[in-house]
Amino acid sequence: MENQNVYLKPVTLKNILKFAVPTIAMTVFMSFYTMVDGLFVSNLIGTNALSAINLTAPIIQLVTAISTMLATGGSAVIMKKMGEQKREEAKEDFTFLILVNVLAGIVMCTLGYLVMERIFAGMNLSPAVEGYCVEYLSRYLVFTVPILLMNNFTLYMIASEKATLSLVCSVTGGVLNMALDYLFIAGFHMGISGAAIATGLGYSVTAVVGLFIFSQKKNLLHFKKPAFRFRVLVSAATNGCSEMATALVTGIITMMFNWTMLHYVGEDGVAAVTIIMYVLMFASSLYTGYSYGVAPMLSFYYGEQNHEKLKKLVTVSLKVIVFISVITVAASFILTKPLVSVFARPDNPVYALAVTGNRICTIALFFIGFNIFASGMFTALSNGLVSAVLAFSRSFVFMLITMIMLPMIFGVNGIWFATPAAELMALTLSAFMFLKYKKKYGY
Repeated sequence: MENQNVYLKPVTLKNILKFAVPTIAMTVFMSFYTMVDGLFVSNLIGTNALSAINLTAPIIQLVTAISTMLATGGSAVIMKKMGEQKREEAKEDFTFLILVNVLAGIVMCTLGYLVMERIFAGMNLSPAVEGYCVEYLSRYLVFTVPILLMNNFTLYMIASEKATLSLVCSVTGGVLNMALDYLFIAGFHMGISGAAIATGLGYSVTAVVGLFIFSQKKNLLHFKKPAFRFRVLVSAATNGCSEMATALVTGIITMMFNWTMLHYVGEDGVAAVTIIMYVLMFASSLYTGYSYGVAPMLSFYYGEQNHEKLKKLVTVSLKVIVFISVITVAASFILTKPLVSVFARPDNPVYALAVTGNRICTIALFFIGFNIFASGMFTALSNGLVSAVLAFSRSFVFMLITMIMLPMIFGVNGIWFATPAAELMALTLSAFMFLKYKKKYGY
């Protein structure tokens, strides 16, 4: 079948990039239009509204954590079955997992509405910022199910050799988001509500297209009558638990960042954290996109026990990560002031905080790529436990240690040093796990 040809081709940089470049472009573009959201909000509404977007981020990450787990873990399980030539069973499992995501979306949306006001009320925010938080999140939650479908269909399009279509959907959604941001905020004066609605509608593009594409039987993966296999749900959850852990603890760590900044600096500090997170997210999206792109190949080669292709794919991937790391570090250092000035003017207190913070946090870009790839690789190899240990240690344990210790020593700068220090600790663990399992998987 034509859709399977990509998995049968030789493992070369050119063939890998054909698979990975669309996903890299897709994740970069998605992070870019998240930054554009912040750009419109900070310039058209103010830095208080920008702080509110960051303060709502942990709840959004908690809401989408289960979907992230089922999407990444499910993709690994399904593509492994494809490699084992269990195609019909894989399609049944695919449909089943999509239905589980819809149900999860409804449940998480409901929970979000029940708890959000209590959470913001307990954060001792100014009335203006608290109002922005409730207004933004209440509109965003309306789109929970489409956003969860978008998370899933993005990965399944990649696995079905439709990475270019996934990219087109992301670009279309991003352009729509940007246009609606300006229209709703500047034109209709809808304030931060307009930003939330624009984001939700932009994300919904992939969900709508995915429903149409996967309803067609000519695709490698398509909907068919689902079969409830509890072991498949458990396997998907186990394989994807590292990604869920990352989403969960990222939310927790974001809250810690916000609380620490509120303690040391106030709401200006939260706005500065938001700007730096945008920059780190933009750079990290390169690694995430690459890891998403090669994950189906890793799963397929592992399923057919082709150790030669698996080894070459991992070797080439590590070289790609090194190249991206050098480029992103250099670009972030050189462009720090121009990047920050897009969100905050030089006379704004947020500007100086963000410039200093970005220069320190940029060091983390030397390590982030390897950590993201290592966790994604073990997920693709159906070793969710190791992937979870790597992700949880990196995103929570090491960050918790550095977030508590370093601000006590260095003050505000310690908050910025926390990320590079945690990523370096995580790199050590990633290297250990990589070497430990090298013989077992034959990479």
